Amino acid sequence: MAENKQAPQQDETLDNLNNSLTSAGEAIVKNSKMIGWCVGGVAVVALAVLAYIFFVQGPKTEKSITAFNNVEVTAANDSLAAVEYKKVADEFGSTVGGNLAALAAGQALYEEGKYEEAIKYLQQFDGNGDEAIQAGAICMIGDCYVNLKKYDEAISYFDKAIVAANGNGALIPRYLDKKATVFAAQKNYAEALKCYETIKKDYPKYSTSYNVDAYIEREKARAGK
Repeated sequence: MAENKQAPQQDETLDNLNNSLTSAGEAIVKNSKMIGWCVGGVAVVALAVLAYIFFVQGPKTEKSITAFNNVEVTAANDSLAAVEYKKVADEFGSTVGGNLAALAAGQALYEEGKYEEAIKYLQQFDGNGDEAIQAGAICMIGDCYVNLKKYDEAISYFDKAIVAANGNGALIPRYLDKKATVFAAQKNYAEALKCYETIKKDYPKYSTSYNVDAYIEREKARAGK
């Protein structure tokens, strides 16, 4: 949703959601250095797990990372990147490189307007305990459903993103904002109003970034309150 200081216009559409891919997702696919956290075995649970990682998963993990990095370096355009990321995700599955490739493929496919296929790869992604990145990937699925005009599914995934964000005050109001826009497009003004009121009440720092009061008043008028 556009974040400005002016009152929202009555002819506002869902187009503003198309440009709001989650920054957390964009950051991880653009910063290949992030993959090192898993290779280094940051979270040591037990010697048995370490042995499995280094002696069984290790070689395949290294190959997956190399394959992912190769796409990062060599892909000449978004279309080629989408094709190559898909190959890495399909070949290496849940390994580090395969996992990151699934997220990258989902984003690249989104940017190409291939929303159904983007959903497939985004659903394969596992944030491995990183709540912000996992929530971002789930939110992207919601964005895909918005573009497919499957608004109930979109709202469902924005709700899942809110849960995955686990209280993150920077992310949750953004997802509420998206929900409100979809509810308004469905003419479900009462639910849109609830979203805006929650933003104002529970996330005051976010609500000051745009004129949330104008949105609240608009939805009250539309809902007949």
